[in-house]
Amino acid sequence: MEPSTYLARRVQIETYFDRTAAQAWERLTSTAPVGHIRATVRAGRDRMRAQLLAWLPADLRGARILDAGCGTGAFAIEAARRGAQVTAIDLSRSLVEVAVNRLGEQADASATGGRIEFRSGDMSDPALGEFDHVVAMDSLIHYSAEDAVRVIRGWACRTRRSMLFTFAPRTPLLAAAHALGRLFPRANRSPEIVPVAEGELRRQLAADPGLVEWQARRTERVASGFYTSQALEVARS
Repeated sequence: MEPSTYLARRVQIETYFDRTAAQAWERLTSTAPVGHIRATVRAGRDRMRAQLLAWLPADLRGARILDAGCGTGAFAIEAARRGAQVTAIDLSRSLVEVAVNRLGEQADASATGGRIEFRSGDMSDPALGEFDHVVAMDSLIHYSAEDAVRVIRGWACRTRRSMLFTFAPRTPLLAAAHALGRLFPRANRSPEIVPVAEGELRRQLAADPGLVEWQARRTERVASGFYTSQALEVARS
């Protein structure tokens, strides 16, 4: 299931977020003051999280959700407040520790009712079990369309209702930034974002034999300064 490109990128992402960017992401996802560029990213991520939540039922009591690439836990906490039982997993142990601490600091922590299980590990691990919904916000943006579809296929056989995920839409600006990043690599640079054309992604999803029972439905782009991400809902047909 896991080609070498996926494995190599997974190791790169884990290393970056644990050793280089943990403190920066902890601050970005908090309410602490940040510079203009990071403020646009924070605002964009907040809008995207709200969009994904809007695509889920308002009442999630009895539903199991996989928060794939949970980061510092904001989505998992909101889903648990709606009654969902959430398995929240991220490659970065550092970010998971922040998520656990933030959950404990919530003024209404009791509202989640102990319904979140935070883990550190691979979001594609079959041992995570079965779910009603899988949500992957900005967790697949570092992978090629082919690798992303392989991960989605793995989730599909263990998901009952829908998979919501985001990808980096192929725009002239993102394509140029991607090419420039390849020309001037740096050891401490974050893992590159891989722009994906929505039409090509939809074609691959529709053609995959492991996804014959699934259909791409709603889509929404969020652009906020230095943040651009496209959400796609894939549901059982």
